[in-house]
Amino acid sequence: MSTLPLPTSDGGARFPGFSAASQVKHWDTATASVVMGRLGRPPDIHFFTPDEEAAAGALFNQLLDQREEPRVPVVAMVDARLAAQETDGWHYEDMPTDAQAWRGTLAGLDDDARLRCSTRFATATWNEQTRLLQSIQNLGTALWHGFPAQQVWSLWTRYACTAFYAHPWAWDEIGFAGPAYPRGYKNMGVDALEPFEVRDVRPAADPTRPKLASP
Repeated sequence: MSTLPLPTSDGGARFPGFSAASQVKHWDTATASVVMGRLGRPPDIHFFTPDEEAAAGALFNQLLDQREEPRVPVVAMVDARLAAQETDGWHYEDMPTDAQAWRGTLAGLDDDARLRCSTRFATATWNEQTRLLQSIQNLGTALWHGFPAQQVWSLWTRYACTAFYAHPWAWDEIGFAGPAYPRGYKNMGVDALEPFEVRDVRPAADPTRPKLASP
């Protein structure tokens, strides 16, 4: 796996100049060690086989729309969880354990890709991968390779989002300054920013706010 670039960020398009890592001096030693460790070299792969690692990488890129480097190393983060048996502490009654489910569903992706694209999932084109995943999501409660499709989707997205939003690069994209301990937050309320926060230059429209008619 390639080495990630140095942990720098410009906050992305929405929070220019913002970097969650710049707040490290406000975190306690244990917190700083954990968070900054995520910006270093990703851990070696121990759970996934090479074929599973490739399929998982393509899957996560699709789910998180990570099309180019630098990417949050989601595969390595999920692999570390599975190798350490650090699951959510539960699994659906109609699904096997998470470790078994991951191996089975990644194999299913490769089987579908061979059938529909004449290649493995990881080497299919971006659009082919998208269509294949959409067909699985569209199954709803139906079975896919013996697994309830909606539970498969839950497994994939749960692990993907947990890993992605634990990484400081993802925090930069949403303007999150990291753990509040021990400094805390003092400016509570809508649009009440802390001095170290950056305002969103591309705020999304509030879906709860009624639209006014043009005069």
